[in-house]
Amino acid sequence: MSTTPLTHSAITARLRAVGCVFAEDEARMLMSAAHTPADLDAMVERRAAGLPLEHVLGWAEFCGLRIDVDPGVFVPRRRTEFLVRQAIGLAHRRTAPFAASGTVVDLCCGSGAVGAALAAALGPAELHAADIDPVAVRCARRNLAPFGGVVGTGDLFAPLPASLRGRVDVLVANVPYVPTDELGLLPPEARVHEPPTALDGGTDGLDVLRRVAAEAPHWLAPGGHLLIETSGRQARAAVDAFAHSGLAPRVVASAELEATVVTGTAPAHG
Repeated sequence: MSTTPLTHSAITARLRAVGCVFAEDEARMLMSAAHTPADLDAMVERRAAGLPLEHVLGWAEFCGLRIDVDPGVFVPRRRTEFLVRQAIGLAHRRTAPFAASGTVVDLCCGSGAVGAALAAALGPAELHAADIDPVAVRCARRNLAPFGGVVGTGDLFAPLPASLRGRVDVLVANVPYVPTDELGLLPPEARVHEPPTALDGGTDGLDVLRRVAAEAPHWLAPGGHLLIETSGRQARAAVDAFAHSGLAPRVVASAELEATVVTGTAPAHG
């Protein structure tokens, strides 16, 4: 630990030396978040050691919200804001105002960032979320509490109340979609500090996606929507999985965010 307070230039140099691309911005954020010089020293050292910035700060910015992100919890990606935008658009087309009667489910919710962003945009719709990781669930409960969200612990749909069957308007699932043999190619920030359950999608990366697509029709309301983030190269196989489950699939993409979302709409009849 240093004996004198760290300056912005000193922190920037330290972070740049370990490969932080946005070292100047990160230095400002760390200085703003630290309560004491000792706090700042410790935070800089954790960041320099490879801990994700969001884990060091304790929060991530997502869709204009400050989302609590505890150590070991998946950090929400900026590209996932595209998933949120697509879900908001479908919700508004489904019923206006959506908040009056809409039901939203956020599966594989992690920190609850997607659910929180949807609730902030759509108003006080009924919101449920679930994740298999108890650490993530504790984090999500804090993030979704202001919106009245109910968060359960368990595998995919298992924690959801049976009363939701057949009446979910918007179901979002930011499932893991990295193929198992490509996990070693991820940046250390993800590979070392985020849970494998949030990253590992099986042999071709679509194991969890297929499971969600297969069960979603039992939970969706007539005309309800399932939205899942995936990669561009996996989109064709994802579309096949959606269609196999009886959902009408569509692929939307954002070149700016390098994001791909597959949407599936349930038949309009019950």
